[in-house]
Amino acid sequence: MTERPDIRYPGPTLTTRLQWLLNAGPSDFMLAMSVASASLPVIGKHLEPLGALTAAGIWGTRHAPDFVGALAKSLITPNDAERKKQERDCTNAVTEAALRDVVGPKDLEIEWPAAERTPPVWRMREHRRHVHRTSVRYGPRPTQLLDVWRRDDLPAEPAPVLIFVPGGAWVHGSRMLQGYALMSHLAERGWVCLSIDYRVAPHNPWPAHVADVKTAIAWARANVDKFGGDRNFVAISGASAGGHLAALAGLTANDPEMQDELPEGSDTSVDAVVGIYGRYDWEDKSTVERVRFMDFLERVVVRRKFDRHPELFRKASPMARVHPEAPPFLVVHGTGDSVIPVAQAQSFVERLRGVSRSVVGYVELPGAGHGFDMTDGARTGAASTAIGLFLNHIHRNRTLIGAKEVI
Repeated sequence: MTERPDIRYPGPTLTTRLQWLLNAGPSDFMLAMSVASASLPVIGKHLEPLGALTAAGIWGTRHAPDFVGALAKSLITPNDAERKKQERDCTNAVTEAALRDVVGPKDLEIEWPAAERTPPVWRMREHRRHVHRTSVRYGPRPTQLLDVWRRDDLPAEPAPVLIFVPGGAWVHGSRMLQGYALMSHLAERGWVCLSIDYRVAPHNPWPAHVADVKTAIAWARANVDKFGGDRNFVAISGASAGGHLAALAGLTANDPEMQDELPEGSDTSVDAVVGIYGRYDWEDKSTVERVRFMDFLERVVVRRKFDRHPELFRKASPMARVHPEAPPFLVVHGTGDSVIPVAQAQSFVERLRGVSRSVVGYVELPGAGHGFDMTDGARTGAASTAIGLFLNHIHRNRTLIGAKEVI
């Protein structure tokens, strides 16, 4: 398919190259060298991980002050251990309360999971018992692979589908380790889950990431029945950068500017979105943390300046893409997140609730940090249960509406 002229961006000129040389710092030179080395014949593909490691190092440097500040605050705060225990102990009650206006009261008449002392990632072998098929191609590129999670004894009727988009600061997009607890929980309850890999920066700058996510959605809409899934009900979820990609994909259904790599008529709509500690604003520079984040986007992920290409960043920002026809949303975030402060999730939910005609749920986990679903056994079970209740509620309502239309 030919490239759309309205999303083609001008290449570098002599002037812009000189400006880059004058303004570049050590990290910029390291990143440029790692990207250039990956283009070398024969050995280039083996050097690609160096670019990802360099980008991850830049991300870590940007967020080091936040990590150090959070640690220092934890060490000097009196009675911090007791406060953390109280936050863990109220997780189930807070989560249940957050769902009361979202799902039916009978759905909440369950026994909530007990807190676990061990990190969920330690149970990865147990979770992976539901992996049905690995490394299934969802597109023509060698990196466009997914794993299928499902029970071997699925019933004959098609099962609802969830696509899971892993995080990794847009420089790491591997389906390994991430989302295991959630997908295992849903697979046990009869869902088909698809965990995807996608292209990442710096070797694949934005918008390659969301193009792959759109390709995975279109593949599911056309092919997931081969694995027992229902092509007519496809939800999407993601964590961290994956939460951003899931939200953006959900808000830009069938947007031609974001799926120019797909055949015309490909369906990239989703029936529900679950964002887990995601980043939803690619424009705001109102705090020191957000300035550092925008600098990381400019230097590593998008590799363009916000001041020169504001529309590119705006189109990539879920906060700017909310609209009345948005699908149902559930946003899950922790108050102890030092990477993406909880205020960002709160702002996104407020904006979405003010515009969308669909249900918008919000679960705020007291004390939960970034990546809690891999490291925090006290909260992961409650979060997975809440997401399952929300998705089952949306699927059940969609099925009832479909049955009424048939009648």
